[in-house]
Amino acid sequence: MTSSIRIIQTEDGSQSLYNESLNETYHSTHGALTESQYVFIKQGLDLLVERGDKKISIFEVGFGTGLNALLVQKYAHEHTDLDISFTTLEPFPLSSKLISELRYETLIDGVVQSDFEKLHNCSWRVEHQVLENFIFTKYNSTLEEFDTNEKVNLVFYDAFAPSKQAEMWEKALLSKVCALLSDGGVFVTYCARGQLKRDLNSLGLMVETLPGPPGKKEMVRAVKSST
Repeated sequence: MTSSIRIIQTEDGSQSLYNESLNETYHSTHGALTESQYVFIKQGLDLLVERGDKKISIFEVGFGTGLNALLVQKYAHEHTDLDISFTTLEPFPLSSKLISELRYETLIDGVVQSDFEKLHNCSWRVEHQVLENFIFTKYNSTLEEFDTNEKVNLVFYDAFAPSKQAEMWEKALLSKVCALLSDGGVFVTYCARGQLKRDLNSLGLMVETLPGPPGKKEMVRAVKSST
């Protein structure tokens, strides 16, 4: 699969990937870094911090380039009062060549290329104490195959778009992810499809439609109701 993937430049100067077999990019062409910072950090992680959460567990569907994980690592470095764990799934890891050519450190202050490569090169299914307050674990697994009893309070749903991977947005898989959320847990995604919002609502989440990042009208944030 990685043989059909190539690096592209997005409008904010950051890189993303284009998957030729899916005819799909990994991030918005209007700005990969801008999208990740807005959707997942500002509308997700920042919300938990602003409400006073100090222990934050994140589950990501779609490790991809590792940009979201790198931004969370940077966040942990800058917020030493937080305790962050980050678990992510990636069934189709990138090649070493692609990883070495992605240069996010040129646009993200406070990180170096070795930080980025470490996230990609560390072993699977093992907890890595990357920072004193940042634990990182990745699984070479599909969402269908993944199984855990752990609860999280933040989900980054960063799968390919419904038009490209419809199965990732079916209610059965969304239900599996929502079951991982603790009460008050937050689900964020760049997608704002009507069916997604209806499904999340039926799964016990309070759904909010927010303005999207540049080039996208809307995104979704949903919070799991207390039972």
